Amino acid sequence: MLNALLVMEARRRADVYPETVLERLADLVEWQSPPLTREELAADPGVLGEVEILLTGWGPPVLDEHLLSHAPRLRAVLVAAGSVRSITTPEFWAREIPIVSAASANAIPVAEFTLAQILLALKQFHRISREIKEQGRYPDEPQVAGAYGARVGLLGLGEIGRLVAAHLRNFDVEVVWSDPYADGGVSLDELFATCDVVSLHAPLLPQTEGLVNGALVETMRTGATLINTARGAVVDEPSVVEVLRARPDLTAVLDVTWPEPPPSGSPLYGLQNVVLTPHLAGAMGAERARMGELVLAEVGRLAAGQPFEHAVDPAQANLRA
Repeated sequence: MLNALLVMEARRRADVYPETVLERLADLVEWQSPPLTREELAADPGVLGEVEILLTGWGPPVLDEHLLSHAPRLRAVLVAAGSVRSITTPEFWAREIPIVSAASANAIPVAEFTLAQILLALKQFHRISREIKEQGRYPDEPQVAGAYGARVGLLGLGEIGRLVAAHLRNFDVEVVWSDPYADGGVSLDELFATCDVVSLHAPLLPQTEGLVNGALVETMRTGATLINTARGAVVDEPSVVEVLRARPDLTAVLDVTWPEPPPSGSPLYGLQNVVLTPHLAGAMGAERARMGELVLAEVGRLAAGQPFEHAVDPAQANLRA
Protein backbone atom coordinates (compact mmCIF):
# COMPACT_ATOMS: atom_id res chain seq x y z
CA MET A 1 0.00 0.00 0.00
CA LEU A 2 1.04 3.58 -0.60
CA ASN A 3 1.87 5.79 2.38
CA ALA A 4 -0.37 8.85 2.12
CA LEU A 5 -1.25 12.10 3.84
CA LEU A 6 -4.23 14.40 3.28
CA VAL A 7 -3.59 18.10 3.88
CA MET A 8 -6.21 20.77 3.17
CA GLU A 9 -8.53 23.21 4.91
CA ALA A 10 -11.01 21.53 7.22
CA ARG A 11 -14.19 23.35 6.20
CA ARG A 12 -14.35 21.93 2.67
CA ARG A 13 -12.71 18.58 3.35
CA ALA A 14 -15.94 16.61 3.69
CA ASP A 15 -17.23 18.01 0.39
CA VAL A 16 -14.07 17.21 -1.57
CA TYR A 17 -13.29 13.89 0.12
CA PRO A 18 -16.64 12.50 1.32
CA GLU A 19 -16.74 9.30 3.36
CA THR A 20 -17.43 7.19 0.27
CA VAL A 21 -14.19 8.44 -1.31
CA LEU A 22 -12.18 8.07 1.91
CA GLU A 23 -13.39 4.50 2.37
CA ARG A 24 -12.21 3.56 -1.11
CA LEU A 25 -8.91 5.36 -0.61
CA ALA A 26 -8.38 3.32 2.56
CA ASP A 27 -8.17 0.23 0.37
CA LEU A 28 -5.26 1.76 -1.55
CA VAL A 29 -3.27 3.79 0.97
CA GLU A 30 -1.87 3.67 4.47
CA TRP A 31 -2.65 6.99 6.15
CA GLN A 32 0.35 8.43 7.99
CA SER A 33 -1.85 10.56 10.23
CA PRO A 34 -5.40 11.88 10.39
CA PRO A 35 -6.10 14.68 7.87
CA LEU A 36 -4.20 17.88 8.60
CA THR A 37 -4.49 21.53 7.69
CA ARG A 38 -1.42 23.22 6.21
CA GLU A 39 -0.96 25.05 9.51
CA GLU A 40 -0.93 21.73 11.41
CA LEU A 41 1.53 20.31 8.88
CA ALA A 42 3.79 23.33 9.31
CA ALA A 43 3.83 22.69 13.05
CA ASP A 44 4.81 19.03 12.57
CA PRO A 45 6.52 18.55 9.18
CA GLY A 46 8.16 15.34 10.41
CA VAL A 47 4.91 13.50 9.59
CA LEU A 48 6.02 13.68 5.94
CA GLY A 49 8.97 11.37 6.54
CA GLU A 50 7.39 8.22 5.08
CA VAL A 51 4.78 9.89 2.85
CA GLU A 52 4.77 8.72 -0.77
CA ILE A 53 1.67 10.54 -1.98
CA LEU A 54 0.37 13.86 -0.76
CA LEU A 55 -3.35 14.52 -1.28
CA THR A 56 -4.74 18.01 -0.99
CA GLY A 57 -7.43 20.42 -2.19
CA TRP A 58 -8.41 23.89 -1.02
CA GLY A 59 -5.86 25.32 1.41
CA PRO A 60 -2.90 23.24 0.19
CA PRO A 61 0.65 23.50 1.49
CA VAL A 62 3.24 25.20 -0.72
CA LEU A 63 5.61 22.65 -2.22
CA ASP A 64 8.77 24.53 -1.35
CA GLU A 65 12.23 23.36 -0.38
CA HIS A 66 11.33 23.29 3.33
CA LEU A 67 8.39 20.94 2.80
CA LEU A 68 10.24 18.78 0.28
CA SER A 69 13.22 18.37 2.62
CA HIS A 70 10.89 16.60 5.06
CA ALA A 71 9.40 14.33 2.37
CA PRO A 72 12.29 12.29 0.94
CA ARG A 73 9.99 9.50 -0.28
CA LEU A 74 7.40 11.70 -1.99
CA ARG A 75 6.38 10.18 -5.33
CA ALA A 76 3.32 12.21 -6.32
CA VAL A 77 1.07 15.11 -5.32
CA LEU A 78 -2.64 14.98 -6.12
CA VAL A 79 -4.62 18.21 -5.92
CA ALA A 80 -8.42 18.05 -5.75
CA ALA A 81 -8.72 21.60 -7.10
CA GLY A 82 -7.87 23.49 -10.27
CA SER A 83 -4.67 25.48 -10.77
CA VAL A 84 -1.42 24.32 -9.17
CA ARG A 85 0.41 27.60 -9.86
CA SER A 86 0.14 28.91 -6.31
CA ILE A 87 1.64 25.83 -4.66
CA THR A 88 4.40 24.71 -7.05
CA THR A 89 7.92 26.13 -6.90
CA PRO A 90 11.08 25.75 -9.00
CA GLU A 91 12.41 23.40 -6.33
CA PHE A 92 9.36 21.18 -6.73
CA TRP A 93 9.56 21.04 -10.54
CA ALA A 94 13.30 20.32 -10.33
CA ARG A 95 12.54 17.08 -8.51
CA GLU A 96 10.33 15.90 -11.40
CA ILE A 97 7.62 14.73 -9.01
CA PRO A 98 4.32 14.34 -10.90
CA ILE A 99 1.44 16.52 -9.76
CA VAL A 100 -2.21 15.83 -10.60
CA SER A 101 -4.80 18.58 -10.95
CA ALA A 102 -8.56 18.05 -10.81
CA ALA A 103 -9.10 21.03 -13.13
CA SER A 104 -11.08 18.91 -15.57
CA ALA A 105 -13.56 17.99 -12.81
CA ASN A 106 -13.88 21.61 -11.70
CA ALA A 107 -14.41 22.65 -15.31
CA ILE A 108 -17.73 20.81 -15.47
CA PRO A 109 -19.81 23.09 -13.18
CA VAL A 110 -18.09 26.22 -14.53
CA ALA A 111 -19.03 25.25 -18.08
CA GLU A 112 -22.59 24.41 -17.02
CA PHE A 113 -22.98 27.78 -15.29
CA THR A 114 -21.53 29.57 -18.30
CA LEU A 115 -23.80 27.75 -20.74
CA ALA A 116 -26.84 28.75 -18.67
CA GLN A 117 -25.74 32.39 -18.63
CA ILE A 118 -25.04 32.42 -22.38
CA LEU A 119 -28.50 31.07 -23.22
CA LEU A 120 -30.15 33.55 -20.87
CA ALA A 121 -28.07 36.36 -22.38
CA LEU A 122 -29.11 35.47 -25.92
CA LYS A 123 -32.73 35.90 -24.81
CA GLN A 124 -31.77 39.22 -23.16
CA PHE A 125 -33.11 37.82 -19.91
CA HIS A 126 -31.17 40.11 -17.59
CA ARG A 127 -31.76 43.33 -19.53
CA ILE A 128 -35.46 42.79 -20.17
CA SER A 129 -36.24 41.66 -16.62
CA ARG A 130 -34.59 44.75 -15.13
CA GLU A 131 -36.33 47.04 -17.64
CA ILE A 132 -39.70 45.56 -16.71
CA LYS A 133 -39.07 46.39 -13.06
CA GLU A 134 -37.72 49.86 -13.82
CA GLN A 135 -40.60 50.80 -16.15
CA GLY A 136 -43.40 48.91 -14.41
CA ARG A 137 -44.61 47.38 -17.66
CA TYR A 138 -43.80 44.72 -20.24
CA PRO A 139 -42.08 45.81 -23.47
CA ASP A 140 -44.24 45.88 -26.59
CA GLU A 141 -41.80 44.00 -28.82
CA PRO A 142 -38.68 42.72 -27.02
CA GLN A 143 -35.56 42.80 -29.20
CA VAL A 144 -33.48 39.69 -28.58
CA ALA A 145 -30.73 37.86 -30.47
CA GLY A 146 -32.06 34.43 -29.53
CA ALA A 147 -30.15 31.19 -29.83
CA TYR A 148 -30.49 30.80 -33.59
CA GLY A 149 -27.62 32.10 -35.67
CA ALA A 150 -26.26 34.25 -32.85
CA ARG A 151 -22.51 34.65 -32.44
CA VAL A 152 -20.92 33.64 -29.14
CA GLY A 153 -17.30 34.54 -28.41
CA LEU A 154 -14.96 32.76 -26.01
CA LEU A 155 -11.85 34.53 -24.74
CA GLY A 156 -9.61 31.59 -23.92
CA LEU A 157 -9.92 28.04 -25.20
CA GLY A 158 -8.43 26.13 -22.32
CA GLU A 159 -10.13 23.30 -20.46
CA ILE A 160 -13.23 25.28 -19.52
CA GLY A 161 -13.45 27.18 -22.78
CA ARG A 162 -13.30 23.95 -24.79
CA LEU A 163 -16.03 22.41 -22.67
CA VAL A 164 -18.27 25.46 -23.13
CA ALA A 165 -17.66 25.27 -26.88
CA ALA A 166 -18.60 21.57 -26.84
CA HIS A 167 -21.88 22.34 -25.03
CA LEU A 168 -22.69 25.07 -27.53
CA ARG A 169 -22.45 22.62 -30.42
CA ASN A 170 -25.89 21.41 -29.33
CA PHE A 171 -27.36 24.79 -30.27
CA ASP A 172 -27.72 26.73 -33.51
CA VAL A 173 -25.14 29.36 -32.64
CA GLU A 174 -21.83 30.32 -34.18
CA VAL A 175 -18.94 29.93 -31.75
CA VAL A 176 -15.72 31.89 -32.23
CA TRP A 177 -12.72 32.25 -29.95
CA SER A 178 -9.62 34.28 -29.32
CA ASP A 179 -6.67 32.41 -27.87
CA PRO A 180 -3.00 32.67 -28.89
CA TYR A 181 -2.54 28.95 -28.18
CA ALA A 182 -5.51 27.70 -30.23
CA ASP A 183 -5.73 27.61 -34.00
CA GLY A 184 -8.63 29.06 -35.97
CA GLY A 185 -9.40 31.94 -33.65
CA VAL A 186 -10.25 35.57 -34.33
CA SER A 187 -8.66 38.75 -33.07
CA LEU A 188 -9.66 40.19 -29.72
CA ASP A 189 -11.11 43.21 -31.49
CA GLU A 190 -13.29 41.06 -33.73
CA LEU A 191 -14.43 38.92 -30.81
CA PHE A 192 -15.85 41.90 -28.93
CA ALA A 193 -17.17 43.83 -31.90
CA THR A 194 -19.09 40.98 -33.55
CA CYS A 195 -20.46 38.72 -30.81
CA ASP A 196 -23.79 38.85 -29.01
CA VAL A 197 -22.16 37.31 -25.94
CA VAL A 198 -18.49 37.26 -24.93
CA SER A 199 -17.50 34.81 -22.19
CA LEU A 200 -14.10 35.07 -20.50
CA HIS A 201 -12.04 31.94 -19.84
CA ALA A 202 -8.49 33.30 -19.93
CA PRO A 203 -6.02 32.55 -17.11
CA LEU A 204 -4.65 35.44 -15.09
CA LEU A 205 -1.14 36.02 -16.39
CA PRO A 206 0.93 39.21 -16.69
CA GLN A 207 -0.14 39.49 -20.32
CA THR A 208 -3.85 39.02 -19.53
CA GLU A 209 -4.15 41.32 -16.49
CA GLY A 210 -6.54 44.12 -17.44
CA LEU A 211 -6.81 42.71 -20.97
CA VAL A 212 -10.56 43.35 -21.18
CA ASN A 213 -10.82 47.11 -20.98
CA GLY A 214 -13.40 49.79 -21.62
CA ALA A 215 -12.27 50.35 -25.19
CA LEU A 216 -13.06 46.74 -26.06
CA VAL A 217 -16.38 46.68 -24.21
CA GLU A 218 -17.42 49.91 -25.88
CA THR A 219 -17.29 48.14 -29.27
CA MET A 220 -19.78 45.44 -28.21
CA ARG A 221 -23.06 45.11 -30.09
CA THR A 222 -26.21 46.75 -28.79
CA GLY A 223 -27.68 44.51 -26.10
CA ALA A 224 -24.55 42.35 -25.84
CA THR A 225 -23.51 40.54 -22.67
CA LEU A 226 -20.09 40.09 -21.08
CA ILE A 227 -19.67 37.04 -18.82
CA ASN A 228 -16.66 36.51 -16.55
CA THR A 229 -16.15 33.21 -14.76
CA ALA A 230 -12.36 33.30 -15.15
CA ARG A 231 -10.43 35.75 -12.97
CA GLY A 232 -11.58 39.20 -11.94
CA ALA A 233 -8.29 40.92 -12.73
CA VAL A 234 -8.54 39.93 -16.41
CA VAL A 235 -11.00 42.87 -16.56
CA ASP A 236 -9.80 46.45 -16.22
CA GLU A 237 -12.68 47.27 -13.91
CA PRO A 238 -12.51 51.11 -13.75
CA SER A 239 -12.61 51.59 -17.53
CA VAL A 240 -15.26 48.89 -18.03
CA VAL A 241 -17.45 50.43 -15.30
CA GLU A 242 -17.43 53.74 -17.16
CA VAL A 243 -18.66 52.05 -20.34
CA LEU A 244 -21.36 50.14 -18.46
CA ARG A 245 -22.57 53.41 -16.93
CA ALA A 246 -22.85 54.98 -20.38
CA ARG A 247 -24.30 51.90 -22.08
CA PRO A 248 -27.30 50.53 -20.11
CA ASP A 249 -28.06 48.27 -23.09
CA LEU A 250 -25.02 46.17 -22.18
CA THR A 251 -25.00 43.56 -19.42
CA ALA A 252 -22.05 42.24 -17.42
CA VAL A 253 -22.45 38.94 -15.55
CA LEU A 254 -19.53 38.85 -13.12
CA ASP A 255 -18.98 35.69 -11.12
CA VAL A 256 -15.48 36.92 -10.30
CA THR A 257 -14.20 40.43 -9.55
CA TRP A 258 -10.98 42.09 -8.43
CA PRO A 259 -10.78 42.37 -5.55
CA GLU A 260 -13.17 39.58 -4.63
CA PRO A 261 -15.63 40.39 -3.23
CA PRO A 262 -15.89 44.00 -4.39
CA PRO A 263 -15.18 46.40 -1.52
CA SER A 264 -17.94 48.33 0.16
CA GLY A 265 -18.93 51.26 -2.02
CA SER A 266 -17.81 49.62 -5.27
CA PRO A 267 -19.78 50.97 -8.25
CA LEU A 268 -20.45 47.37 -9.25
CA TYR A 269 -23.09 47.15 -6.50
CA GLY A 270 -25.04 50.08 -7.88
CA LEU A 271 -24.98 49.44 -11.61
CA GLN A 272 -28.29 47.96 -12.72
CA ASN A 273 -26.71 46.28 -15.75
CA VAL A 274 -24.19 44.34 -13.66
CA VAL A 275 -25.15 40.91 -12.31
CA LEU A 276 -22.90 39.83 -9.43
CA THR A 277 -22.59 36.26 -8.14
CA PRO A 278 -20.09 35.17 -5.44
CA HIS A 279 -17.87 32.77 -7.41
CA LEU A 280 -20.74 30.32 -7.86
CA ALA A 281 -19.57 28.85 -11.15
CA GLY A 282 -16.87 26.64 -9.67
CA ALA A 283 -17.59 23.44 -7.81
CA MET A 284 -19.89 24.03 -4.83
CA GLY A 285 -21.13 21.64 -2.14
CA ALA A 286 -21.62 18.13 -3.45
CA GLU A 287 -20.15 19.11 -6.84
CA ARG A 288 -16.73 19.16 -5.16
CA ALA A 289 -16.83 15.39 -4.73
CA ARG A 290 -16.08 15.07 -8.46
CA MET A 291 -12.58 16.32 -7.69
CA GLY A 292 -12.07 13.86 -4.87
CA GLU A 293 -13.26 11.05 -7.12
CA LEU A 294 -10.77 12.11 -9.78
CA VAL A 295 -7.97 11.95 -7.21
CA LEU A 296 -9.21 8.55 -6.08
CA ALA A 297 -9.07 7.23 -9.65
CA GLU A 298 -5.55 8.58 -10.08
CA VAL A 299 -4.39 6.93 -6.82
CA GLY A 300 -5.81 3.69 -8.19
CA ARG A 301 -3.76 4.10 -11.37
CA LEU A 302 -0.61 4.76 -9.36
CA ALA A 303 -1.23 1.71 -7.19
CA ALA A 304 -1.70 -0.41 -10.32
CA GLY A 305 1.49 0.89 -11.91
CA GLN A 306 -0.38 2.84 -14.57
CA PRO A 307 0.36 6.42 -15.71
CA PHE A 308 -1.70 9.31 -14.45
CA GLU A 309 -4.37 10.71 -16.76
CA HIS A 310 -4.47 14.19 -15.23
CA ALA A 311 -0.83 14.99 -14.50
CA VAL A 312 0.09 18.63 -15.10
CA ASP A 313 2.62 19.28 -17.85
CA PRO A 314 5.24 21.56 -16.26
CA ALA A 315 5.46 23.53 -19.50
CA GLN A 316 1.72 24.25 -19.32
CA ALA A 317 1.38 24.75 -15.56
CA ASN A 318 1.47 28.55 -15.70
CA LEU A 319 -1.19 28.69 -18.42
CA ARG A 320 -3.95 27.35 -16.19
CA ALA A 321 -6.34 29.82 -14.62
